[in-house]
Amino acid sequence: MAEPDPVANQLQLTRWLFLRLVGLVYAIAFASLAVQVAGLIGPSGLTPAGSYLEWAHSIYGGSAYRLLPTVFWLGAGDTALRLAAWGGLALALLVVAGFATRAALAGAWLLYLSLSVAGQDFLSFQWDALLLETGVLAILWAPPGWRFRRELPPPSPLVRWLLVFLLFKLMFLSGATKLLSGDPTWRQLTALDYHFETQPLPTWVGWYAHQLPASIHRIQTAIMFAIELGAPWLLFAPDRLRRLRYAGVAGLVLLQAGIALTGNYGFFNLLAVVLCVPALDDRVIGRWLPVRLESGGAGPAWRHALLVAVVWPVALLSALSCWAELAYTSGAAGGTPMVPGWAATLLGWAAPLRSFNGYGLFRVMTTDRPEIIMEASLDSTHWLPWDLGYNPGSVSRAPGFVEPYHPRLDWQLWFAALDPMRGLPLLQTLSARLRAGSPDVIALVGPSPFRTGAPRFIRFAYYDYRFTTWTERRTTGAWWARELRGYLPNTPP
Repeated sequence: MAEPDPVANQLQLTRWLFLRLVGLVYAIAFASLAVQVAGLIGPSGLTPAGSYLEWAHSIYGGSAYRLLPTVFWLGAGDTALRLAAWGGLALALLVVAGFATRAALAGAWLLYLSLSVAGQDFLSFQWDALLLETGVLAILWAPPGWRFRRELPPPSPLVRWLLVFLLFKLMFLSGATKLLSGDPTWRQLTALDYHFETQPLPTWVGWYAHQLPASIHRIQTAIMFAIELGAPWLLFAPDRLRRLRYAGVAGLVLLQAGIALTGNYGFFNLLAVVLCVPALDDRVIGRWLPVRLESGGAGPAWRHALLVAVVWPVALLSALSCWAELAYTSGAAGGTPMVPGWAATLLGWAAPLRSFNGYGLFRVMTTDRPEIIMEASLDSTHWLPWDLGYNPGSVSRAPGFVEPYHPRLDWQLWFAALDPMRGLPLLQTLSARLRAGSPDVIALVGPSPFRTGAPRFIRFAYYDYRFTTWTERRTTGAWWARELRGYLPNTPP
């Protein structure tokens, strides 16, 4: 029997690259949020964090501190919110530089958790949760110490496989929940007939993808299912079959590239690709990185024992979250959820940390695209559109690329258009802030259409949007076609 290849089992470069890429994703997430946070959840923002926390304390009393763990219980003013976001960026850059990696990762996780809790719906996206879950495992995998050294303790194989399982969970659940949800467009392979034009922020590449024949869309959907349901299993291939792991990683990366080319999903696609790194090893990474690292001693026994004591509960919660997601999705589609009470209790206690999650992107496909278009006026007679920077507005404006930046108001208005009555409080607050001339909220939307300043009146038109056809595009030059449904009620100027 051949001796195991020490190079293939060595993960120093793999860990080195992964941690720095996690730092990069954190940096993007914090920087994107820093320029929006005051307008979103500041005292004069759309959903003030301070008011939300006061309400939570009035309802839950002292339990609110456990249910909503955030540093903003100490104060949620504009300065505090911006300091948290910019401070998170600074910590992320320390991780990229390899300085105090474990401590910097812990600080970045704490600040992002705090912002996610205070951010309410604006920070409730699956990739926000995915970043927190990745962050916990990154802390556990990071080497101890305060400065970069070429001789490092060996990476924990157990934490490495927890990271691989997280990638498995993300991708397999994304495929499985589409089928378990009972949505007919996924089961009939017709989902991509709608997806490219109905997703929140499509790109111009998405317009071209939408024009492909329905038969191609079905083939693409089948390939997507093959990757989401099949490739994750290859990630667990043993070292002697490592090429299967590499093939699984290649399929997942290609899928993320396709998603990123046709739609804007903030830092999600980059983070999903970063999670592919632990499934590789130094045999692959070493071909591309000039860095040379050596394995030192394993460190004191107490440190290893402490790591193991933390890792096993994390592994249990990660596995239970996967099980629960499958059970609840099946139950929502008419099945019987099979989650024991003890498992639900454990997940409930861990839920405030937002770091042990189920995933299921686009489990139900939207088949049309309603759109809310804001209009402003100085006299309630002459109205001008006030288009946001990234949502479809003018039909002649090409859908653009904005990722990895995440325009969170634009995304929430996409949800509001799908359920206007539920979105009315946000629209009413948006109207009030813009008419009051709030600079932080105006920064989220874009300059007023009036040079004289804030408008006196705002209304919300409700449209049906769709991508134009080849013929319509050649004739009119428009990327979109739209039809007015009417104006939303209960949003008075």
